[in-house]
Amino acid sequence: MQEGVKMLNCIVLMGRFTADPELKHTPNNTAVTEFRLAVDRSYIKSGQERQTDFIDIVAWRSNAEFICKHFKKGQLAVVQGSLQIRSYTDKDGIKRRAAEVLADSIYFAGSKKETETNKGSQPDDLPENISPKSSNFLEMLDDDLPF
Repeated sequence: MQEGVKMLNCIVLMGRFTADPELKHTPNNTAVTEFRLAVDRSYIKSGQERQTDFIDIVAWRSNAEFICKHFKKGQLAVVQGSLQIRSYTDKDGIKRRAAEVLADSIYFAGSKKETETNKGSQPDDLPENISPKSSNFLEMLDDDLPF
């Protein structure tokens, strides 16, 4: 690899939460949440139904707190982040690998009506320490899309 060449690891997904996200804390009291998005594939094989992938996502600190407060099962969201591969040893001593997306930003992607019916999804309801300008989160509604 040439010196000074930067690698690119960027993923953008749009899908629905498969369950309500749950906020957890590490032993050092760092907020974290792990959740799964159901993401439809962009193509359909002839004579078959559209396939769906279930993508594991992890978010940390204020991102995790924001997600758990403002997103619910079934809600449509856009996640921007990077792919990370973890190696671990399972309870039987077998070495395993897991792929997951490390979320940098998450955006509301449902209709305005869908967003308003989910408790706490209004921008006015943000935690005191998170402002729309500083949280890396942006609400996207159908009316905002150019198509």
